Amino acid sequence: MSLLEIEIARDLHPVDVIEHVAHANEWAFERTGEDEIAITVEGSWTDYQISFSWMEDFEALHLACAFDIAVSEPRVNEVMRLLSLINEQLLMGHFDLWRQEGAVMYRQSLLLSGGAEPTSKQVEVLLSSALDACETYFQAFQFVVWSGSTARESLDSILFETVGSA
Repeated sequence: MSLLEIEIARDLHPVDVIEHVAHANEWAFERTGEDEIAITVEGSWTDYQISFSWMEDFEALHLACAFDIAVSEPRVNEVMRLLSLINEQLLMGHFDLWRQEGAVMYRQSLLLSGGAEPTSKQVEVLLSSALDACETYFQAFQFVVWSGSTARESLDSILFETVGSA
């Protein structure tokens, strides 16, 4: 069995859709190339640097969301434990540790096989799920990296549920 390579003509470049969404939300963005765009979004805990890349060979729109936290070598193993605990809870996307840079990053892709066109709503949901995950778990990463907490302690401290009202 062989896979056929089929050339697909798209009406709109997938990164153009992201540019329209960023412009509509008044987010700072920079088109770093035909297939890439970088967006900065202000969160509650930090600013997020979001990069979208169109990967023609895979017909996928890749999102990478980084935030300002530097993982030093002594904390790498505990951060890896935290990544594992977090990733098992996520329905979409995952967190990675880029060891060379000591950076934590959230990644996810939107497959657009067969010439499917991304919609603004799909891009907004992709971006929203990334930001929600980063906002939810950012403090856990801080606790592990800066406070020396264990992965389990850090995750438990941010995922408690309150009951009632004060």
